[in-house]
Amino acid sequence: MAAAAPAAAAASSEAPVATATAEPGAGDEDSREVRVLQSLRGKICEAKNLLPYLGPNKMRDCFCTINLDQEEVYRTQVVEKSLSPFFSEEFYFEIPRTFQYLSFYVYDKNVLQRDLRIGKVAIKKEDLCNHSGKETWFSLQPVDSNSEVQGKVHLELKLNELITENGTVCQQLVVHIMACHGLPLINGQSCDPYATVSLVGPSRNDQKKTKVKKKTSNPQFNEIFYFEVTRSSSYTRKSQFQVEEEDIEKLEIRIDLWNNGNLVQDIFLGEIKVPVNVLRNDSSHQAWYLLQPRDNGNKSSKTDDLGSLRLNICYTEDYVLPSEYYGPLKTLLLKSPDVQPISASAAYILGEICRDKNDAVLPLVRLLLHHDKLVPFATAVAELDLKDTQDANTIFRGNSLATRCLDEMMKIVGRHYLKVTLKPILDEICESSKSCEIDPIRLKEGDNVENNKENLRYYVDKLFSTIVKSSMSCPTVMCDTFYSLRQMATQRFPNDPHVQYSAVSSFVFLRFFAVAVVSPHTFHLRPHHPDPQTIRTLTLISKTIQTLGSWGSLSKSKSSFKETFMCEFFKMFQEEGYIIAVKKFLDEISSTETKESSGTSEPVHLKEGEMYKRAQGRTRIGKKNFKKRWFCLTSRELTYHKQPEFIERKDAIYTIPVKNILAVEKLEESSFNKKNMFQVIHMEKPLYVQANNCVEANEWIDVLCRVSRCNQNRLSFYHPSAYLNGNWLCCLETSENALGCKPCTAGVPADIQIDIDEDRETERIYSLFTLSLLKLQKMEEACGTIAVYQGPQKEPDDYSNFVIEDSVTTFKTIQQIKSIIEKLDEPHEQYRKKRSSSAKYGSKENPIVGKTS
Repeated sequence: MAAAAPAAAAASSEAPVATATAEPGAGDEDSREVRVLQSLRGKICEAKNLLPYLGPNKMRDCFCTINLDQEEVYRTQVVEKSLSPFFSEEFYFEIPRTFQYLSFYVYDKNVLQRDLRIGKVAIKKEDLCNHSGKETWFSLQPVDSNSEVQGKVHLELKLNELITENGTVCQQLVVHIMACHGLPLINGQSCDPYATVSLVGPSRNDQKKTKVKKKTSNPQFNEIFYFEVTRSSSYTRKSQFQVEEEDIEKLEIRIDLWNNGNLVQDIFLGEIKVPVNVLRNDSSHQAWYLLQPRDNGNKSSKTDDLGSLRLNICYTEDYVLPSEYYGPLKTLLLKSPDVQPISASAAYILGEICRDKNDAVLPLVRLLLHHDKLVPFATAVAELDLKDTQDANTIFRGNSLATRCLDEMMKIVGRHYLKVTLKPILDEICESSKSCEIDPIRLKEGDNVENNKENLRYYVDKLFSTIVKSSMSCPTVMCDTFYSLRQMATQRFPNDPHVQYSAVSSFVFLRFFAVAVVSPHTFHLRPHHPDPQTIRTLTLISKTIQTLGSWGSLSKSKSSFKETFMCEFFKMFQEEGYIIAVKKFLDEISSTETKESSGTSEPVHLKEGEMYKRAQGRTRIGKKNFKKRWFCLTSRELTYHKQPEFIERKDAIYTIPVKNILAVEKLEESSFNKKNMFQVIHMEKPLYVQANNCVEANEWIDVLCRVSRCNQNRLSFYHPSAYLNGNWLCCLETSENALGCKPCTAGVPADIQIDIDEDRETERIYSLFTLSLLKLQKMEEACGTIAVYQGPQKEPDDYSNFVIEDSVTTFKTIQQIKSIIEKLDEPHEQYRKKRSSSAKYGSKENPIVGKTS
């Protein structure tokens, strides 16, 4: 069937426009040149001393969430029956919007009722830098509905003079409440907000109320209220309140936002207080204000009784300049693999001076991988590690710069490899109810340990067999790296016949397959956290696979298990066939031959997840028109359908070829009164999709834009709202094929690979050098000291933590780094000045923090 004309017909361009996006509020010039990108990385470690139940069963089933203001963007697994739950979950995501607070909520899971919020940790955005990169125990604070606020209010105040009938003059305060923005969702839906407007004084409290706005987080009130603030001198009735002119100094306007509960109690959304004396020097005042907690919000005398939460948080905000600014720094970094010795290279020095090596690893690996420089750099750094390794059994077991770089590389390039290798079996395990517990202490009543052993062995054998037959799917970059590691290990330990295998297995089994098995959701192999029983099964499988993978480097008389029951179980696998299979697999993935298929027969999996789509071609909008569907994006197509286990007919899967995608854009909330919506514009009707939160929506838009960025006939203009009831809501055009009314948002530059934005990564590296300038200075001084005195020093503490093999070469590299950083400082400072001057205090982008008592 011939494709219909695009619903959002627009002028197409032969190539996508490549302008960068900037945070709202920047000037037009900055909007074209600078991208302001926020990200959050860290770890939810554990909680302790949580408040127990009052009854005999004091334990709780706990989980933790991450919230941007009131919007949940991440959730941990549930830890059952504990008052000190150990989560140990790492997180990383881009933050697509402004926010006031980053909050962590600890919940008690409740099957029959709403989950109970035990307590929270709320950190202001401006305070996040105080906790960056270090683990900290935070005391849980009580969750008070009066303190759970987000959003902002647009307000205008005027003071008018009125002449009464008898000729006297009085003053009138005019309060114009124009709009609100960013109000929270209530029970997952847009709220029904209204505002109360009060004039409050020492003995005065006049209150008025706006109309209720239905189903919106960005209500447009546009209502005006009048208050008399100075009575005429002739007004002397004792029954009425008298206000002297000087009392204006004591008056304030209070705006309270509420969600209309209809049949249930209204929910407080926040308040602001504005003193009337802001009009002292001007007859008019107009500004945006951030909503604040109520006076008694979050005040409790029992905050110490709720427990504590240990977190590691790293928040970054990067100003990504145009590509030409990063040329010198990129050139210096990309020369790193060729520098002799490697410890004198810019990339290695970055890892040395960063407080947390993980901060340096991610941008370095992405940048080097983008330019095919990662394998030689990782090889050179790994060789430096080997010089300090004395025991072949501990080869590549530490968390050095080399091992962390290789870990990150495997996560990036090995995602599809894991998908085709592990996902089918992990799906079977997670969707099965078979018990695999073999620890006698953990066995439940009625469990048969022998049956459980058979179940566990079945899964281990199936997974092991799949892994050792998967060498043809192993990415070329991984194979090339493993080949180099194997050669270096053999040269370092020529008398150990097993080290050539352990050098590779310590990565591919210990740090790749075993980790993916035990936490499949982290590698996007499963949509949700497995339940506790499944997690236990995956843990036992992971331990066994990990040991099987390293068995070729161990003697049969040794056992790496501490638990007796695992030692007994592993005896089932002490057969020569397993060792032969592992060696064959390690030989194949560490050869110089390319193992990946050279063709494109297998599409690359990019992203999948559960979202809501609007039914197409149906009647009036409503809940029934939004259906929960499972979306999957590969390099070839976007598909959606019901959950995989419910699919019975092939025609239940709907497909949009990637080559047919014309644009991917956000959809205005007013279209369906729903937040976090975006549209996939293709050859037929636009696909309207609602994500679960702003982070998820941003990730889908980003990956869809990247995979379709080079499509022919990409649109230049689109409609930001939906076509409903015979017209486009944005421009009111009646033709469904009318030209788009807004320019398409330019995605990433056309030369950027699907997963790597080299300008962003280089900007991150610049920021890390800037933050570590003091340590870089110490390293420079250490080079000078070594060069002058030659040999051991009396007081080596200032530089003993640095690896400096060649002080002269290292010194020269540091000088180059400092020079480049100084030159990059100038455009960054210019942009900060422009940004601060363009975002006036009180504007929508820089709202006033309203007065609170």
